[in-house]
Amino acid sequence: MKEFALKYGCNPNQKPARIYMENGKELPIEVLCGRPGFINFLDAFNSWQLVKELKEALGMPAATSFKHVSPTSAAVGTPLSDSLKKACFVDDIPDLDSSPLACAYARARGTDRMSSFGDWIALSDECDEVTARLIAREVSDGIIAPGYTDKALEILKGKRKGNYNIVKIDPNYVPDEIEKKQVFGITFEQGRNNFKIDNALLDNIVTENKNLPDSARRDLIISLIVLKYTQSNSVCFAVDGQAIGVGAGQQSRIHCTRLAGNKADIWHLRQHPKVLALPFLPTMGRPDRDNCIDVYISEQSEDVLGDNVWQHYFTTRPEPLTAAEKKEYLASITGVALGSDAFFPFGDNIERARRSGVSYIAEPGGSIRDDNVIATCNNYGITMSFTGMRLFHH
Repeated sequence: MKEFALKYGCNPNQKPARIYMENGKELPIEVLCGRPGFINFLDAFNSWQLVKELKEALGMPAATSFKHVSPTSAAVGTPLSDSLKKACFVDDIPDLDSSPLACAYARARGTDRMSSFGDWIALSDECDEVTARLIAREVSDGIIAPGYTDKALEILKGKRKGNYNIVKIDPNYVPDEIEKKQVFGITFEQGRNNFKIDNALLDNIVTENKNLPDSARRDLIISLIVLKYTQSNSVCFAVDGQAIGVGAGQQSRIHCTRLAGNKADIWHLRQHPKVLALPFLPTMGRPDRDNCIDVYISEQSEDVLGDNVWQHYFTTRPEPLTAAEKKEYLASITGVALGSDAFFPFGDNIERARRSGVSYIAEPGGSIRDDNVIATCNNYGITMSFTGMRLFHH
């Protein structure tokens, strides 16, 4: 297949539309089911690069959930605790631990479930039955992977009345070194961003605290690879083998940090004992539970706890999660890693990161205020590495 006709481009009025190989070669993909669109393929090819690089860097199966050409999260296949399984709505899957790939997907899809609604999925490895069963019950646009077992393919083909988008990609495909794009009829050309993100990138530790355990190195690598495929400006929080807060496409670095930090806080609060114990009506589906949890832990909790509304969501009226309880719970969080795709220009980013439990930071360095940023890290005992490499993506 040298080209694939699309229904339309980014919007219905943008016709004709297609994907094709400019050099006349075969496309490195096979569409096994459905008819992916323009944005689907943008998500597919960006997300595939992300999980491929995670697998190469860390040697573990990886998964990501993409929306509008940025990841909502990405993760590697580490086992989930019982509380995390419940928070990610996968505690009813008895054989989850048998598949590291399914664990990676459960983490990636379970991190920011509201943003992941209707996502595109990428898997680093052949999709197995356990992973397919998890995907089958979520609202999703499609998936890209290097292969599918017969059972997994059968399960996935049953989604969306047989129209679910399933793409198989050649894992050995290597794109040309020079890439092009057009804007306003003008062609842009640049070398591909083949910069390798690995452990050695984190060795230039510029803070007084030099402690950087293997788990933190893993999480920083995850955050940096996620940023490599996130629309800039961007900041990523990661812990326990997964990205837990991605702030994408903001003009101001502090706004990136606030957005990512707020998402990380929500991820942590989803695991609060009060949230895990919410007595949902058995008729409530996962998306409705997601929305309800989001409101419950917000400042508008009365919207689901009010006298005349709680009965629509719960079997019994839950106790509110107070501001003091949230503050106390979040204050106990430590060990979170943070990556930034460009330097931090002010120490206010560090102040905000600290409030979300950040203990480790990786950023390029090179600001005229590096001394201020380093001093702020030193004030809180945070370990920070300068990578020396910007990771803008547009």
